[in-house]
Amino acid sequence: MSHDDFPTDDPAVVTCGLPYPTGDLHIAHLRTYVGGDVLARALRTLDQQTAFVCGTDMHGTPVAVEALQKGVDPEDLARERHEQYAETFDRFDVDFDNYGTTHDEENRELTYEIVQALEREGYIYEDEVTVAWDPEADQPLPDRFVEGTCPYCGAHARGDECDDGCQRHLEPGEVEDPVSTISGNPAEYRERTHKFFRVSDLAEYLSGFLDRMDGTANAQNQPRQWIEEGLEDWCITRDLDWGFDYPSGEGVAPAEHREGAGGTGDAGGDDLVLYVWVDAPIEYIASTRQYSERVGADAYDWEAAWKADGEAESVDAPAPGGGEIVHVIGRDIIQHHTVFWPAMLRVAGYAEPRSVVASGFMNLDGDAFSTSRNRAVWAREFLDEGFHPDLLRYYITTVGGFQDDIDFSWDRLRERVNGELVGNVGNFAYRSLLFAERNFGGTPEVPLSTAVEERIEDALADFEDAINDYSVREATQAAVELAGFGNEYIQRHEPWNLDDEEAAPVIRDCVQIAKAVAVLVAPATPAAAADLWDQLNEDGDVADATLDAALEDPPSEFGEPTELFAKIDEERVAELNAKLEARVEEAASDAGDDATDDEAAAADGDADTVPDVEALADDRIGFEDFQDLDIRVGRIETAEAIEDSDDLVRLAVDIGLETRQVVAGIQQLHDIDGLPGTKVVLLANMEKAELFGVESNGMILAAGEEADLLTTQGDAKPGEKIR
Repeated sequence: MSHDDFPTDDPAVVTCGLPYPTGDLHIAHLRTYVGGDVLARALRTLDQQTAFVCGTDMHGTPVAVEALQKGVDPEDLARERHEQYAETFDRFDVDFDNYGTTHDEENRELTYEIVQALEREGYIYEDEVTVAWDPEADQPLPDRFVEGTCPYCGAHARGDECDDGCQRHLEPGEVEDPVSTISGNPAEYRERTHKFFRVSDLAEYLSGFLDRMDGTANAQNQPRQWIEEGLEDWCITRDLDWGFDYPSGEGVAPAEHREGAGGTGDAGGDDLVLYVWVDAPIEYIASTRQYSERVGADAYDWEAAWKADGEAESVDAPAPGGGEIVHVIGRDIIQHHTVFWPAMLRVAGYAEPRSVVASGFMNLDGDAFSTSRNRAVWAREFLDEGFHPDLLRYYITTVGGFQDDIDFSWDRLRERVNGELVGNVGNFAYRSLLFAERNFGGTPEVPLSTAVEERIEDALADFEDAINDYSVREATQAAVELAGFGNEYIQRHEPWNLDDEEAAPVIRDCVQIAKAVAVLVAPATPAAAADLWDQLNEDGDVADATLDAALEDPPSEFGEPTELFAKIDEERVAELNAKLEARVEEAASDAGDDATDDEAAAADGDADTVPDVEALADDRIGFEDFQDLDIRVGRIETAEAIEDSDDLVRLAVDIGLETRQVVAGIQQLHDIDGLPGTKVVLLANMEKAELFGVESNGMILAAGEEADLLTTQGDAKPGEKIR
């Protein structure tokens, strides 16, 4: 592995966190899988050899709990969902080179090999551990068979993880006020003998690993606190009847499904299975190996990607060699990928990951997705409603930075599709190719202008820089901004007012820009890019094109183009919003039949007991994080509605040092003519965004659904910093 800029000479492997097969997929689940797919495709566009792999996490208590509740075999349940997930990923063009399962034989072999290496190197020991126990069912309660309170932040926690709060991994016995999910009764704690991985001995190595690791800031920074507070050794076995038995020797067979929810032996050995987070990440290696064995090592060598080339200089140093390993995950599993996983790899003689890219969460119209309330846009529903997967792929990729929390609504989808895909990318490609075909039969036979060649080269450089920063959003924006340049270019030169000789250079430039846009937008919108590529009469597949292709001459002949994207009507959005609201109300009504008095009061919106405001966030930030926010006093100088948008306003905001252009969704909530002169509060170091083809450089702050603009009470001048 190197930390050189992509492309490198070493093979890359991009992985996505393995989905648990415990329910249908909604569009928020797709964020990391679409992000990983866009990144893998973009790396190939840079001519980086890349494998994109994943698999279904068949083991662990989430599967066992649901199987027990439904009275079915956990393998049958997991296998059915695995096939469903594979189909869904395929329909959204999430194109894994290999999509396996943790129950595959290759994963079992590699898991046992790695666990035995940990034992051989002296990193495994036995110890007594306090485990939750259901006295009524007389059985242990591993992981998600028990729920309670997180001892660190006080949030609701499920067994091995504080899902709703601080995201910490929780060891057996740490959950406070434990309750059995089997019987609903209070659980008790008993002593059991389990296997532990001596992670604490690797604290110095892991600290160095985080210093070396690329990726998103949340993945780099979050684990440091855990290491600085002192790593606890990791219990790697569970009392469970579903998973891989702990390997007591060579060639141990996988655990068979046994009666009940857990093993009944007293200690160690045959009655213990490996904790799911041992064999789950090893599936990354197994899936890569399956891909390599299918295509041949000459096409892709899994060992070159994953195995170290020799011994490390010391226990705290990285092993040499290996490929460019990139993990794309949700931020709730950062600890597993930045502490436990690299520790296992280091001891077992494998290469360490190059980067961990962790996403933020995705909300639905300002509130969390809720499967219990049926408050979700399901993945299959999105397609069944007639929407092309490219639309969701584009939205997920560009609506925010990868580590930022983002929000989906049908209205926002319509806004971005109509403004950016239809009005910008699609409009430019169609008008350019249509003029070229009708007037020249294809690409005019004149040279590409130097100015346009340089603008395309800038876009290619922006794309490459973005991927080396793991920003699929900025990489896609390079394509969108190039299309915007093309629209401005053709509008400025007005070829329809020129004769053929004068128009030819303009249209030649525009066709080249269209080809470059196809190359750059292909990772995010592969189907639309392939359509544009075909309309240009290009040979081969745009998915196989590298950056060099963007400046190669387009074909001299091509046919009449068609529109790449279709507008989403406002009436269609209203219909979809009504469907979602009706579904949520129905789910709430069904839940209300069994609700307690308190729940009923909450549902009725009793203002005396349940204030109509969002709950306080459980996650806290440090003072240093707050200081990173550059919040300034500003004064609106001008305000104008953005054409074709029902909500957006273009503002010029004076912040003392400069005047910023900011786009705000306040058209329906404020008198635009009355905004100039209004003092506002602006987040100045917000990432730039493009809305309806207009760049927004900052964000004004507002409160509530009515967008009550924040201001100051005194005489603070524009540019003064809010502290």
